[in-house]
Amino acid sequence: MNEIMVTAQRREADDFDINRPAVGLRRTADFAVQEVTITGDTRDPEKRASEIYAMLASAIEAAPKAGVALAFGETTIQAVTLKNYRDLSLARDDRPDSQKIVFLVKAPLQSGGDAKGAQSRINTFVKSVQPAGRALMETTGDLSLSIVGPDQYRPAIADIVASDAKTMAAKLGPDYGVELEGLNRPVEWTRAGLSEVLLYIPYKLTIVPKR
Repeated sequence: MNEIMVTAQRREADDFDINRPAVGLRRTADFAVQEVTITGDTRDPEKRASEIYAMLASAIEAAPKAGVALAFGETTIQAVTLKNYRDLSLARDDRPDSQKIVFLVKAPLQSGGDAKGAQSRINTFVKSVQPAGRALMETTGDLSLSIVGPDQYRPAIADIVASDAKTMAAKLGPDYGVELEGLNRPVEWTRAGLSEVLLYIPYKLTIVPKR
């Protein structure tokens, strides 16, 4: 039931991936996810670190009221809390005597919501967090999506695959059937729109004559 980042856009026809089937489960993602960076350039290293972590703590406290949450991770996402926020490491910034912390802010995509509205909530939240000293918080990179527990959708994906296979075989008449391979493979995912993801199993369908 891990929460998984979905960052790649589905490939266009001129960049076709033979391992990705056309059939899968298309659904709204669970969260819109935005990378956010807090930078600080106070000359004293200890004071600089203290200001960056203080602003991060303020963001954690303000997040519930803004309808967002803080997280970290490149593939599997974990929550950032007041208990673990100092586990996030400071990194060198591209300026002298400056450091940064990179994390994620995510907003739920409720039924009927879209990524545009979630992006607006995230931007409003980021602007609302009060600076600590010379620390500065801003969004970086593009909006991504996440999905919680993709393997829970395996039965639904299998139903869609089976239905499509029956339809394809029926179009060719009673003398043909289908063979399916690869349905034992893990569920994979890709972005399928501004707010949607495509969950699929990289299976192979072959039309064969009935014996």
